[in-house]
Amino acid sequence: MSTLDTAYIPTSGQPGQTTLDWIRTLVSIDTTSRLPNLGLIETVRDELRRHGIDATLIHDQRDGWANLFATVPAHDGSTDGGIVLSGHTDVVPVVGQQWDSDPFQPEIRDGRLYGRGTCDMKGFIGSTLALLPEMLDGKLLQPVHFALSYDEEIGCVGAPYMVADLKKRGLRPAGCIVGEPTGMRTVIAHKGINTYQCCVRGHAAHSSLTPNGLNAIEYAARLICHIRDIADQFRAQGPFDELFDVPFTTAQTSLIEGGNAINTVPAECRFSFEFRNLPALEPQQIIARIESYARDTLLPAMRCEHPDAAIEFRQMSSSPGLDASEEAAITQLVRALTDDRQKRKVAYGTEAGLFAQAGIPTIVCGPGYIEQAHRANEYVELGQLASCERFVRRLIGSLKEPYGVDAHMEGGRSAP
Repeated sequence: MSTLDTAYIPTSGQPGQTTLDWIRTLVSIDTTSRLPNLGLIETVRDELRRHGIDATLIHDQRDGWANLFATVPAHDGSTDGGIVLSGHTDVVPVVGQQWDSDPFQPEIRDGRLYGRGTCDMKGFIGSTLALLPEMLDGKLLQPVHFALSYDEEIGCVGAPYMVADLKKRGLRPAGCIVGEPTGMRTVIAHKGINTYQCCVRGHAAHSSLTPNGLNAIEYAARLICHIRDIADQFRAQGPFDELFDVPFTTAQTSLIEGGNAINTVPAECRFSFEFRNLPALEPQQIIARIESYARDTLLPAMRCEHPDAAIEFRQMSSSPGLDASEEAAITQLVRALTDDRQKRKVAYGTEAGLFAQAGIPTIVCGPGYIEQAHRANEYVELGQLASCERFVRRLIGSLKEPYGVDAHMEGGRSAP
C-alpha cells in the first residue's frame, strides 16, 4: 500500500458545472502522448484571450505540439512573483485496455467522472480554468500563472522548453503547484526518472562458425545483469528514505531486441533501461557506473573477439527529482490551505523537479489518486474535484489578502 493510500481521506461535495464542463472539453480532445496537443492548447488560449489574457505558446520543433504559459496579473498590472498552477496536457494510450465507456467522452457514474485524463491530470486543469473569473475580479495582490505542457508522460519532454522560456523572459514566480493526483494532499518530494537506450554492436557470422563472430546479445546480457546488480545493491544497502513507498533507488531493463535468425551470431542488440533515483542521489553517478563497466570491462573483452565492437548509450529522457523544503513559503502556504501537515514522498515522477531546478519552489497537490490513473476506466471522484475547487478558491483568496499569502511570501518571494 502506498503512502497516499494510507493517507486517504474521503471527500464529499459536488464540483461546479463549469468545472465539469471544462474537464469534459479537455478530455474530449485526444492528446495521447505522441499525438499533437495544439487543439487543446488553442482552446485554452482562446478562452484566456476572451478574458483579455495573452498566452505565450512555446512550440516544439514538430508541428502540432506546444506549451502554454499565461499570467493573470495582479491588480496593479504586476506579473512578477505569484503562484504557478501547472499541469500536463498529454495522456497515456488506451490501446489494449477494456473500457466500459468511451474514454474520450467523460461519463459520471456512482459519484465518479470516468475518462482518460480525468485523474491524470485534466481534472486539475479544468478546475483551475473554471475559476478564472474569480482571478479576474481586480483584487489580486499577486499574479496567478497557468503552465500547461506537452508530452510529460514520455519523459517530461515539453516542460524544459517552457521553463527555459521563463528564464529567458525574466519571469520569477514565487512558487508552483503541480496538480498531479495526490488526493489533494501535499507531496513534498518525488524521485528522479532517467531513461536510456543502449546499443551493443558485435559482428555477424554463421552460427556454425561462432568464433568468427561477436555475439551482441550475450554481451548485452552481461550489461543488463550489471544494471540489475546495481539495483540489488541499492535495495540492500541504500541510501534509504523511509518516507517513500519504495524507499531506495531502483533500476530496471524494460525493452530488448536483437538478432535476426536462429543460425546467425547476432551483430546488434538494443535495450532500454531506466533508473529512479532518490532526489538526494546524483543520477550522473549511476549512469557513470554503468558506462564505466561497459567501457572498462566489457568493451576490452569484446574487442579481443572483434576490433569493431562498440557499446553506445543514448539518453532518452531525464526528469529531476523533487525535494521541497518544509520551510519554503509554497510548502507552508499549501499546508495551510489544505490543513495537511503530514510529510509525503512518492516514487512516481512529475514536472515539479524541473520548476524547482529553475529556482521556483514547488510542491505537488491535485485531485485523484495515482492508482486510478493510466488504467482502463480511469476516474476521479467528484468529491476530489470539489476539494480541488475549494483549494484553488482558497489559494486565490490568499492572493487577495494582504496578510494571507504575505504571511508566507513577501513581495512575491520567499519570506526569510
